[in-house]
Amino acid sequence: MDRRKAMKITTGAFALGGVGLFTLTNVFKPEKKPDVLPQKLQFNPEENKWNFFTLDPVITAQLAYDYYNEGSCMFATIKSIISQLVKKIGEPYTSFPVNMFKYGHGGIGGYGSVCGALNGAAAIIGLLIPDKKVQDNMINDIFQWYEKESFPQFNPVNPKLDFTPSASISNSVLCHASNTNWSKASGYTVSSNERKERCRRLTADVAQKVAASLNEIFTNVYVTNSVSNDEATTCMACHGNEGKIKNTSVKMSCTSCHSESVGHHVFADVHYKFMKEQL
Repeated sequence: MDRRKAMKITTGAFALGGVGLFTLTNVFKPEKKPDVLPQKLQFNPEENKWNFFTLDPVITAQLAYDYYNEGSCMFATIKSIISQLVKKIGEPYTSFPVNMFKYGHGGIGGYGSVCGALNGAAAIIGLLIPDKKVQDNMINDIFQWYEKESFPQFNPVNPKLDFTPSASISNSVLCHASNTNWSKASGYTVSSNERKERCRRLTADVAQKVAASLNEIFTNVYVTNSVSNDEATTCMACHGNEGKIKNTSVKMSCTSCHSESVGHHVFADVHYKFMKEQL
């Protein structure tokens, strides 16, 4: 057999093998959960003693930007809202321990975990919205929005640094992943003043988002805007409680920390089809 003919046969075998693997992985692919459709959230403000009044999201963003230097991202997000409620309502907000939220900086004490601005957003929702189901929906909306939006977007009235940060998509709610992705995209180090300005403006973006969300829920017009995260939904089809593996519970993007190997991508679905259910 000449070399050219052998190459043709080999190429054909690989092609057929590829078609076969593609067919197998699609035939045996686990079913994903359907997308969660937007729905109007019902909330009774009378359930909570913490009163609320409509906030201007743009003013809230500027306040968060200005308060950032006092205690970083989580503190600034919380104080941008609480300070307005103090002026309008007084107690119990006057006695509210805002300084305790300085712990959230740098992903909780500099640990690089959940973004402090998001931690602050979730905390203020938890304070004002006692209904756990409503809380969860609002937090999911803000977290998924944060993962997929390009930040920062906010432009301050008086910038603390004469620098306009480039925007990037974090694909994660984690502080270290968000900062790393921005540093890679911008070329600035994580310890730079430019990165700090980026986080200062990102905090303003999150404060603006949570203020708008609170306005909507308290005026009974809030409609969930979260959709199923395709990456997480794909993984959870196997690894979630309704799959066979049942070894994780998550809604956040998986691929910011976990990369899918070629072997997993090609053979996982076929293996999953024949494995036994986990108890």
